[in-house]
Amino acid sequence: MSGTPVNPVTPDTPEFFEEGALVGVLTTQPLDRVLDYKAPEGGCWLGAFVEVPLGPRKVLGVVWGAGRGDWDISKVRSVSRVLDTAPMRAEMRAFLERAGAYTLTPMPAMLRLGTRAPGLGDPPSMRKVYRRGDGTPDRMTDARRRVIDFLAEYGDLSFTLKELSELSGVTSSVIKGLVKQNVVSEEEAPRDMPFPPLDPSRPGKELTADQEAAAAHLRDGIRSGTYGTTLLRGVTGSGKTEVYLEAVAACLAAGRQALVLLPEIALTAEFLTRVEARFGARPAEWHSGATMTERRRIWRMVGTGGAQLVIGARSALFLPYRDLGLIVVDEEHDTSYKQEDGVLYNARDMAVLRASLCSAQVVLASATPSLESWANAEAGKYRRIDLEARFGPAVLPEMRTIDMRNEDLPGGRWVSPTLEAAVRTRIEKGEQALLFLNRRGYAPVTLCRACGHQLGCEQCDARMVEHRFLKRLMCHQCGESTPIPEACPSCGAEGRLAPVGPGVERLSEEVTALFPDARVAVLSSDLFGSARALKAEIEAIAEGAADIIIGTQLVAKGHNFPKLTLVGVIDADLGLQGSDLRAAERTFQLMRQVAGRAGRAEAPGTALLQTFQPEHPVIRAILGGDEEGFWRAEAAEREAAGVPPFGRMAGIILSGPDVGQVFDAGNMLARNDGPLRQIGAQVFGPAPAPIARVRGRHRVRLLVKAGKGVALQQALSRWVSQVKLKGELRLAVDIDPQSFL
Repeated sequence: MSGTPVNPVTPDTPEFFEEGALVGVLTTQPLDRVLDYKAPEGGCWLGAFVEVPLGPRKVLGVVWGAGRGDWDISKVRSVSRVLDTAPMRAEMRAFLERAGAYTLTPMPAMLRLGTRAPGLGDPPSMRKVYRRGDGTPDRMTDARRRVIDFLAEYGDLSFTLKELSELSGVTSSVIKGLVKQNVVSEEEAPRDMPFPPLDPSRPGKELTADQEAAAAHLRDGIRSGTYGTTLLRGVTGSGKTEVYLEAVAACLAAGRQALVLLPEIALTAEFLTRVEARFGARPAEWHSGATMTERRRIWRMVGTGGAQLVIGARSALFLPYRDLGLIVVDEEHDTSYKQEDGVLYNARDMAVLRASLCSAQVVLASATPSLESWANAEAGKYRRIDLEARFGPAVLPEMRTIDMRNEDLPGGRWVSPTLEAAVRTRIEKGEQALLFLNRRGYAPVTLCRACGHQLGCEQCDARMVEHRFLKRLMCHQCGESTPIPEACPSCGAEGRLAPVGPGVERLSEEVTALFPDARVAVLSSDLFGSARALKAEIEAIAEGAADIIIGTQLVAKGHNFPKLTLVGVIDADLGLQGSDLRAAERTFQLMRQVAGRAGRAEAPGTALLQTFQPEHPVIRAILGGDEEGFWRAEAAEREAAGVPPFGRMAGIILSGPDVGQVFDAGNMLARNDGPLRQIGAQVFGPAPAPIARVRGRHRVRLLVKAGKGVALQQALSRWVSQVKLKGELRLAVDIDPQSFL
């Protein structure tokens, strides 16, 4: 398929800079200003991607505006060259500036987010593509006819060998045979080619009355061509995906681009299959598992309109869309939408910001919305649409607790007799059971029974987690990994190291012993070498390749296992511990999401929660299913405390190898809090972070709490500018922190 880049500006517009004119170039280098350069031979336009000299190197930059002219003009160098790619649109520049101002991130770091594709300055590489030729086949077969009919349908468009074989349902040898007879033409073309066109007119699945009403609301929003955000809340299995795919279809039919964000790379395989069935071709797929070549192709095609639909992880928000009309944030409550290192942003909030700047619609989809989105809908800032019933014959699972105080459970065992009996019944019926435990590895703690020493990470103040499948101890903070020692590193005693507490690997051992004839699958992100291997395992499980699934929170995120009728939560109390202000909300969401995996087809499902505190308000809310009651009670508590979403918070993380230097900087900030007192904000700390050392760096936190409507960012910026970052001292500002570690 071929396409022509669309350049939104021409040399006769005011945005064009003549040769030799001073231009301001924002580079991806960690500098505190836009740099002046002279426009190159032939001139350049506002937003152009350029290569500029910086010291002895040449670096990537974007023409951000006219030069400041505050530098000796004789020393100003020229732009080396203008890259052959669509310029950055005004909307994208505004988005990076607004997002940077909100998160207090320097603009070079924001630009790096917007240019995360390798080789943008390289000349295009070539590859073979195929289109309809002039010849006729010496004989006709069904496979050959499918290729010819497919190419005839798409006229002069061309496809790669893989695309053509997949889309026409034939092997590559069929196509190569047609090439020899010139029925199909083989040509060299640039590797960065547009994606196959999607057909929004293809009919989707038949919708229920509730789904059709919801889809109509979303279509109206798309057709208005204006900004708006809709919270699409529907119980698990209610068909939210089919509803928002109708919005995607309306967006594509209007000639605009759409983006669907997913929280987990493992979700993309099943979702891509559904999208391909709905629109007749695969969309662009942007995440950490995409190859570097594919990332560059997507980045370029998004900018020229050669990619109509992108399915991606949170960083897909920063692609240079030519005309973005819809952003869907699926499972919008998921904590993985918050970037926790580098640029600290929440993709859900940034999606709303981006859409407001390009007159696009946002759909926030979830069975258990975040309290922030719930409150925005209550306040009338978002429109809210509810789907109350599961799609087709499926019904919501029955939810019950298992009171662990009444269970006769030997030490070192985690599956109660009640849960064991329920699993056995399901297996005998040929159904699947899921045992959920939100702890990776074999055991969270390994200690010496001789001296009591707990094995910790040498680089962090965190315990090492035993991963018996890998025969390693791993730190889940910094990734440090060591072999499991034979003897205690503290007292030297051999054979006295013992695991304490369960992880999914240890649970797998117990389940295998209890059910020796059952096929057991463990779903945990660290047990798979690649995203593709994880996807393949999930697909196999969905087709019935396992009787018992053991999983971490990975399994709670949107997977559809038709034969799964029982969910057993091993430790429903786990998330209720600690001081996280969102602990109740997250436990409620996770338990409801996990329970929602059961009974998604004809067979009814059951969810059993093992707990030592069945009377806890959160556990009772989960069982009762009164979601609105839970949100109202949780909102009232947060509002009384003045915390998000009814107040503002920011975390300041100071770190460095010298603990004294880090604390000195923290104490200095706490003493000199004038800029924050001026807006009525409070400062708490400094205090050691809960995990006080990561990768050899000591970490100290301060927490700022402010009222809802105050200008927090400006005050924070003035406040933290008092710290002089000398040597290895680092400071990070986390606006709206989701994690307090």
